Amino acid sequence: QEQLVESGGGLVQPGGSLTLSCASSGFNLYHYAIAWFRQAPGKEREGVSCISSDNSRTNYGESVKGRFTISRDAAKNTVYLQMNSLKPEDTAVYYCAALLSPATVVDEFRPPEDYDYWGQGTQVTVSA
Repeated sequence: QEQLVESGGGLVQPGGSLTLSCASSGFNLYHYAIAWFRQAPGKEREGVSCISSDNSRTNYGESVKGRFTISRDAAKNTVYLQMNSLKPEDTAVYYCAALLSPATVVDEFRPPEDYDYWGQGTQVTVSA
């Protein structure tokens, strides 16, 4: 079964760090642009970060710039989101999404319906 699986969420104190992982099962992420989104209760889904399929371009939401870093380990078929200096307002369910883009550089957040795969989400809670 082809699917994306997020992991690494949890409870962390303000100022702390977490690393989220997005791994694929049943297919290779090689030709896919990957994006991280998040959604907090009562709020719209927000683009957090994305990386192009060739890893040449990354993009970040304004609220996480300078604190979050996206990266890809092709050998592990996994994309990571390193989150530092976490704030209570980072609390949300984090989702990764994959968009097949072997011939174009996709470095922006696309509408949810454009993505080929979505993970089930992982909860991140930032609280003292």
